[in-house]
Amino acid sequence: MKLGLHYWNYSIPADPAAIAPTLAQTATTAEQAGVASFTVMDHFFQMDAVFAAEEPMLEAYTTLGYVAAATRRMTLGVLVTGVMYRYPGLLAKTVTTLDVLSGGRARLGIGASWYEREQLGLGVPVVPVAERFERLEETLRICRQMWSADDGPFNGQHYQLAETINSPQPLSRPHPPIMIGGGGEKKTLLLVARYADACNLFGRGGTDDIARKLDVLRGHCAAEGRDYDTIEKTVVAAQAPLDDVDAFLAEVAAYATLGVSEVQVTPDRHPVEFAQRLGDEVLPRLADIG
Repeated sequence: MKLGLHYWNYSIPADPAAIAPTLAQTATTAEQAGVASFTVMDHFFQMDAVFAAEEPMLEAYTTLGYVAAATRRMTLGVLVTGVMYRYPGLLAKTVTTLDVLSGGRARLGIGASWYEREQLGLGVPVVPVAERFERLEETLRICRQMWSADDGPFNGQHYQLAETINSPQPLSRPHPPIMIGGGGEKKTLLLVARYADACNLFGRGGTDDIARKLDVLRGHCAAEGRDYDTIEKTVVAAQAPLDDVDAFLAEVAAYATLGVSEVQVTPDRHPVEFAQRLGDEVLPRLADIG
């Protein structure tokens, strides 16, 4: 079982000048402890469902470029890239750049996007949910084309690209892994079966909910002719790992029985302290969970 650190709060410490060194120290501490992946959110306002929108927030891919320079091993990605925030061809180029500069460690996490307040606030087009999923599917197709030998045009309903030149190509082979985030059973998990190397689900519904969604994914894979076992299953843990390590490990063990291979956790205190304690209290025991 792999552990991922999802960095979602730039408010600790409070001094903006401390954001960069804290981020770097957290990432290097996590990597030294054995954390497998490091992810950030694709938001421009902090989520007002959890914090105040005015709380600090950094642009995701610039942040990952900074983290790439401070680390050597961890997979780096956005959990999850909002499909409305970047033209697909530019997104493919951005992820390629991260992959090349990190030595082949990028992962494209992507989803349909949802936070309309920041979209309206910053002038990002707000479109109906059905159209967001149409754009998501076209974006996935464009990224896969740009990460292939086909540099010809792409003509979709929402996006038309005259050329899909992408030089250099990513170092990852055959391309940076594609992880689709979300548990929507009719559309999101269908897109996972069609296009993704990994899915990302939220554990707040409990293991029974995860099991049910994975069963839905298995059904989509059967309908699409996709080998279900080729898709990596990842979960954002509901249980805070440091509040009760035994309870957290029990939750992770339950996920493992469902075929989950990576669990992401979010700092709930100073992020450097959080990363240090993961290394001291959680990761040594996580190794016993297959």
